[in-house]
Amino acid sequence: MNTKDKVLEILENTTDSAEVRNNLDINIFDEGLLDSMGSIQLILELQNELGIDIPISEFERSEWATPNLIIAKVESMI
Repeated sequence: MNTKDKVLEILENTTDSAEVRNNLDINIFDEGLLDSMGSIQLILELQNELGIDIPISEFERSEWATPNLIIAKVESMI
């Protein structure tokens, strides 16, 4: 499984919504699919599943607002 598919799988599981896979530019915060607790869960899942380190202090909501942005951010960390 490539990075994009893995990130989308984690996002779909974290948000309980297939919309993140269907619309890669959906703002997951504005649409209420992810809140602050969900963000922490997402970070932990990405770290566990992909073996990357995502410091909470570097989590800028604007940089993680859509599936496309999350994929790009994660790919830059691998």
